[in-house]
Amino acid sequence: LAVATYLGAQYAWIKYRGRDPKELSFKVTWIGFWFNIPGVTADPSQVADEFFNNGYDVVLSGIDTTEIMSQAKKQAAAGKNVWAIPYDYIGACGEAPDICLGVPYFNWGPAYVRHLQAVANGTWKPGFEWDGPDWSNINNPDTSAMGFEKGSALIPELSDKLDEFVKELAGGLNLWTGPLNFQDGSSYLKEGEAASDRQVWYLPQLLQGMEGQSVPSK
Repeated sequence: LAVATYLGAQYAWIKYRGRDPKELSFKVTWIGFWFNIPGVTADPSQVADEFFNNGYDVVLSGIDTTEIMSQAKKQAAAGKNVWAIPYDYIGACGEAPDICLGVPYFNWGPAYVRHLQAVANGTWKPGFEWDGPDWSNINNPDTSAMGFEKGSALIPELSDKLDEFVKELAGGLNLWTGPLNFQDGSSYLKEGEAASDRQVWYLPQLLQGMEGQSVPSK
């Protein structure tokens, strides 16, 4: 998820903003789990504040709780121009709508309905499914396994650019295509090489251009 976010941010930074990729700062900090466990994980409120206090203007969360929103709201109230993108909870922007750019979320409903119908029909079998978005409408609750709820802070101009980006992805844009290098400079994907599912899921390092630990500390 962190690398996919970086690849998307880098692409948008260059194509839609017309900016030099060297000017994009992208840092990853791991808290150690998908929600805060006091005394076990890093404190997500403190981690969010560290980003804001060190000059990062947009902070994205990868955990299912909303500490990032409360901290961003405090920073904005103190006069800082900051924005946040929470994670997985479709209503998360409601905590601080003025600084929320949007929230990606998962939608298990269509898969549950499909499996329950198969059980009722006596046709259910175990297996692995790769459920993706419904590109005709990624926010359709009846058909799409994931979506993105736009936030109030996303200005119309950039909202339109985001729609363009989604259309590119729907049309086959694959940002997991080389040349891409790992953080240590070694080759990840050669020129024109597209990553396999295994190369994505078992990624051993972050990519060149990303700051932070490739492997969370234990």
